[in-house]
Amino acid sequence: MPFRPWRSLALPAFVMALAASVPIWADPRPPIMSLLETGKEAVPPKIAPKPGPGDWRAVDPHEVLVIDTNKGRILVELTPELAPKTVDQVRALAHQGFYDGQLFFRVIEDFMDQTGDPTNKGTGGSKLPNVPAEFVFKRTSSTPFATVTSAAGVETGFVQTVPVTSQPIQLAAFTADNAVNAHAIFCPGVMGFARAGAPDSGNSQFFLMRGFGDSLAANYAALGRVVSGEDVVRSIKVGEPPSDPMDQMTKVQLLSDLPAAGRPRVQVADTTKPWFIAYVSQLRAQEGGNFSICDVDIPAKVN
Repeated sequence: MPFRPWRSLALPAFVMALAASVPIWADPRPPIMSLLETGKEAVPPKIAPKPGPGDWRAVDPHEVLVIDTNKGRILVELTPELAPKTVDQVRALAHQGFYDGQLFFRVIEDFMDQTGDPTNKGTGGSKLPNVPAEFVFKRTSSTPFATVTSAAGVETGFVQTVPVTSQPIQLAAFTADNAVNAHAIFCPGVMGFARAGAPDSGNSQFFLMRGFGDSLAANYAALGRVVSGEDVVRSIKVGEPPSDPMDQMTKVQLLSDLPAAGRPRVQVADTTKPWFIAYVSQLRAQEGGNFSICDVDIPAKVN
């Protein structure tokens, strides 16, 4: 069955005509750039412009998806806390070499880059079974959640590098499973799993956000977030499909599969440490009512 888009009468005509697996909606705002990316003048003066030595978190190589493209390298920190079966599927396909050479066949400016379909039409997949829907996950007191905002019965924060919205964790004491519902926010850099109309139809296709996708929340599984190479994500040729030659993934593998001698070390700012907490506090004060969790960049370094 062909992958079908979610549709809305409010969408532009050119969007309504598209047929693929990701909901067709794009926020009209330009991609949100981090304060840290815009220069020293934008960084709040009361904190150091970069995290200190104790403010970094080393990322497990088994949790890093390395996507080499003809435009450069993209590193995604996978987040199995949000969608364990979906992450396992992508890991298995990467081990098979399934993604090697596949094209970015559907790319929408300020929205997302879609790939992972051997037919390059939005209708194909792998020989593995489809993955059950993992759009909402259970957050417990042991979930690594770094709170950013808490108001009106809703908390936003980060699970590793993925922005998340959640019921207040205090409600877990009143639930049968001692957990509350939470789901990813599809900010720039988030990696999502494409699907057809049925919730349990995700198989191999995925997309990388190059803008903000509000309507995707709780409708698609999030696998992780780009920690290095978002500039590559935004450089992929736009089109539905793009003109030939399309950009492609030349090699997709886990960081742990690279030879240890030449394997880069990936670190991200720890969302629980003083620098990041101060950074978010300053950013919230600066942005006021316009503050969004999508404004919060998590610095990373690869060496």
